[in-house]
Amino acid sequence: MSPDMIGTYATAICLLIGSGFVIVGVIGLLKFNDPMTRLHAPTKVGTVGIGMLLLASMIHSFTLGQTSLHELLIMAFLFVTAPVSANFIAKVGIHRRACDTPPKPSDDTTWSTLDSPDPAPAADGKQA
Repeated sequence: MSPDMIGTYATAICLLIGSGFVIVGVIGLLKFNDPMTRLHAPTKVGTVGIGMLLLASMIHSFTLGQTSLHELLIMAFLFVTAPVSANFIAKVGIHRRACDTPPKPSDDTTWSTLDSPDPAPAADGKQA
């Protein structure tokens, strides 16, 4: 097999994987009812699906003998901004009360807080 043929097959495989993720993300976006569950599908498309499509573009350009590094910048930008924007969209959904509120946390004051329990008394009766 020639390097051109390997590059063509690698490009085709990346395109198929990326297109599969995009199709699943679109179906998930259309089928889910709640905005919080709808949020999950496009974030996966933004990271894995678009990343594979950009990787296919890079492989294809290297197969043609050209260098194309713009896709790396696009991938880095997507991988940084997609989680941040998804977090903001989720927070807006919570603040607008467009979704079910999460259950109240337990009465345990030491979990996930800065409160610390009272230190246990030492053996000599003094506080530690």
